[in-house]
Amino acid sequence: MIPIQSREKTIRLWFDMWLQKQDLGIADIFSYDAIYIESWGPKYKGSELIKHWFTEWNNRGSVLAWNVKQFFHKEDQTLVEWYFKNTMVDGRIEEFDGISLIQWTQDEKICFLKEFGCNINNYNPYQNSLTPQFKDQNAIWF
Repeated sequence: MIPIQSREKTIRLWFDMWLQKQDLGIADIFSYDAIYIESWGPKYKGSELIKHWFTEWNNRGSVLAWNVKQFFHKEDQTLVEWYFKNTMVDGRIEEFDGISLIQWTQDEKICFLKEFGCNINNYNPYQNSLTPQFKDQNAIWF
């Protein structure tokens, strides 16, 4: 049987670490050889590098919100849909919706996590015409 509550608690702990800017057990929730892929490209291998990235990133920015919307579970995998918002020391504010695909080890540690981001500034390109009118902007990072 899948330990759903335990997995959801682990994911919420990971999000809370970012909100609190505190390592509350990175080595306890990630396997030593875990792979973490951010939605915009960076890839970290191993819990030590994940911990380094966490600490270093929190010197450059602060997570303002990382809210779980829903979970999906199947065998050794979990999908979590979320909303994320942060501010960086240079004043930039970023916010987006996302999904994390997570794979678990037999001892219930995260061994793989891949994020997917989605722009929250949605619009209907056909609102005024049958020809699409797209916003003149570059994709941010996803």
